[in-house]
Amino acid sequence: MISLFQSHASEFLTGFGWTIASSVLALIGSLILGTAFALLEVIPNKLANIIGRVYIEVVRNIPLLVITMFFYVVIANIIKISGFAAGTFGLTLYTSAFIAETVRAGINAVPKGQLEGAMSNGLSWWQAMRYIVLPQAFKLVIPPLGNQFINLIKNSSVLAFVAGLDLMYQANQISQTTFDTFGPFIIVGIFYLILTMPMSYYMRYLENRLEKNGGRA
Repeated sequence: MISLFQSHASEFLTGFGWTIASSVLALIGSLILGTAFALLEVIPNKLANIIGRVYIEVVRNIPLLVITMFFYVVIANIIKISGFAAGTFGLTLYTSAFIAETVRAGINAVPKGQLEGAMSNGLSWWQAMRYIVLPQAFKLVIPPLGNQFINLIKNSSVLAFVAGLDLMYQANQISQTTFDTFGPFIIVGIFYLILTMPMSYYMRYLENRLEKNGGRA
């Protein structure tokens, strides 16, 4: 296995780099998009509530691969995009629905008096949400958000289905040229552990710290 890695180190490291790039871009995009749809669910406007709820329910109940292939096959016929872009867009859209539910739960966990008190002191609903409620909500949902980010990294393997140049794609290519169906995927598994294990332990540490400090990081 060591000799396999040495022979194909450039391919594995290339895949590792593309996996990190896709994960970081999807993480940022899904956090922004998810927060926006969480706000649509809680804003005092029935139409916005419906839009937010429909988006979350629809996206959460469609397989990630189907969403990714939609970008790779359908959208690519309208706008020329690469497999990497299609996979990252699909990953962003899919993850954002789960993050929206997580953030919404955090917002609902903040006592309503916080919002009402801020608005009674002259802040608009958006200002109260931005400066008072959301900071508290994010602190409450740091552990589940961390789990979503870990899932996002693992789900980035979907890029292999659309020639996204990620770790799984490189493993498939190496497997086909070396006829080794075992070694490349073990090495890829190790790379994924390098990405997810530190985050998993950090989230566990952070969760324990939040519990001891009563929700303060």
